[in-house]
Amino acid sequence: MKQIEVQILQQSYLLSCPEGHEGRLLDAVERVDTAMTKIRDAGKVRARERIAVLAALNLAFEIADRDAADLAARSAERRAAPAPAASTTTAQHELPLPEADDERLRAVVGRLDDALGGDGRLL
Repeated sequence: MKQIEVQILQQSYLLSCPEGHEGRLLDAVERVDTAMTKIRDAGKVRARERIAVLAALNLAFEIADRDAADLAARSAERRAAPAPAASTTTAQHELPLPEADDERLRAVVGRLDDALGGDGRLL
């Protein structure tokens, strides 16, 4: 395990990383630092903890959007592909709809609002 010192929002962190994965870790650090810096520079949020939570939520939404786009592309490919013969059809498990993800994310934001205090909404 290799240790790498990184800076996120001008604070140093010493992170452990499996050998050979340093580039991926540094890419992730850059994404997190960029997301947190944008929120801080917008001037509406100053507390580092709240900035981190908002950045995490923004990144989670990006991932959910990308997953939804991938799901839509796979669904379109399945619709375009010829249907298999009835004798070879197997049960397929459908992935949750993006709306369900949206509802879960809204519930998480609500719980975070409750946990972080009554000084206003997170988003």
